[in-house]
Amino acid sequence: MLSRFTNLIVFALLLGGTALVGFSQPDLPDASDRSSRQRKENPPLGLREMLAKQRAERDKKDHEEMLDRGEEALRLARQLENSFAENKGISQQDKVKLESLERVVSKIRKELGGDDDDDRPDANAVEPTDEPKPSSVEEAVKFLETTTVKLVDELRKTTRFSISAIAIQSSNTVLKLVRFLRVKR
Repeated sequence: MLSRFTNLIVFALLLGGTALVGFSQPDLPDASDRSSRQRKENPPLGLREMLAKQRAERDKKDHEEMLDRGEEALRLARQLENSFAENKGISQQDKVKLESLERVVSKIRKELGGDDDDDRPDANAVEPTDEPKPSSVEEAVKFLETTTVKLVDELRKTTRFSISAIAIQSSNTVLKLVRFLRVKR
């Protein structure tokens, strides 16, 4: 009985020791791990061509959407100018159009890679010399339409491979004019 008990204890110690040794070994890479890593680094030529084609199609689609947003911004700016000419003021419906115009132009500026240049003066930044400084709501509405036309013209000149600093400056100017009109009401 004692020998069985001793055998059981020795067996338990051996089993525990082998388990401890098995868990303490570091994870070593095996051959299957290296081959999968090589496949990730160098995909087949056909796959790379397909991914490049999809990327080019997506870039082209994004550029066309940006041009469409420019046309929408121009349409909203012209509607605002016509409405102001008729009413000699900004109506509630015009305020909604101003908010829509601000959203659309903000998306355009973001897609161009620009940001808000109001608060941070940059030593390398080019200061626009022809930025309008409206003194009345009427002047601001006229400047809004002409600056939006300038923005859309610059967007039409760009390709999906280029970035236009003038388009970014124009979008910032349009946004400043929209904010001016929203405050003046």
